[in-house]
Amino acid sequence: MSDPDEAGSGHARRPVTQISAGSAREVSDRLAEEVPVALHYDGEPFAVMMASPGDLQDFAYGFSLTEGRAGPDDIVDIEVRAVLEGVLLDIRTRNPGPGGKTPERLLPGRSGCGICGNRLLEEVVKRPAPVGDGATIASAAIEVALAALQDRQPLNTVTGATHAAAWASVDGTLILVREDVGRHNALDKLIGAMVRSEIDPQRGFALVTSRASYEMVTKAAVAGISLLAAISAPTALAVDLALDCGLTLVGFVRPGRQVVYSHGHRLREQDTSGQA
Repeated sequence: MSDPDEAGSGHARRPVTQISAGSAREVSDRLAEEVPVALHYDGEPFAVMMASPGDLQDFAYGFSLTEGRAGPDDIVDIEVRAVLEGVLLDIRTRNPGPGGKTPERLLPGRSGCGICGNRLLEEVVKRPAPVGDGATIASAAIEVALAALQDRQPLNTVTGATHAAAWASVDGTLILVREDVGRHNALDKLIGAMVRSEIDPQRGFALVTSRASYEMVTKAAVAGISLLAAISAPTALAVDLALDCGLTLVGFVRPGRQVVYSHGHRLREQDTSGQA
């Protein structure tokens, strides 16, 4: 059971057997919580995602925007309600669908998957509109953000099981960080927090502690982010989509090392020969 003192922290304690140097001992370990989060629009179910239970207002805004359900100005109210099975996000919009119905997306979404709730192939790969010009970023600024990010991940520090998505200013100063067991959920939470804080997505860059899969590129582009940096690798489809929509995609971000996959003209101190 969760420790009452840790309620709302996003993690829970469980007994484990720790084996080290040939000896075993019983200890308690802190594990990241993962709960079903149902998103209802105007009273109608739309999706169920497995997510960390924090920053759910941000998640509702970010998910609504990046999944094309509702823009920030379309959302009238969000009620976060605990239910027996998990958490319900009841999102009220200004313009419900015909008869108050919303498009169906009734399959569950798993924490490691961004497409499980889609029924049709054409719903999966969506080509976002071109991103704006964006800011010019020094490659050193990405390193500044990377160096600061570890200390801004309290949930991952105690569990080792969550991803983070961060928004940094042009000089690499971290402005916002959101965590979640799902990499795409973390990015949705970040985007939602940016919307609620009225942050201009053209005046900085996003940094994620995961691979840059195609849905990460799509979500970033839909939100108007022009540069996405990832600690791990991108996929080929992610690069293709980044090239298509004008987004600068940087992978394998490490101290002293970055790989630019698309539109390297936004990076200073970077050899962009051969880049789009």
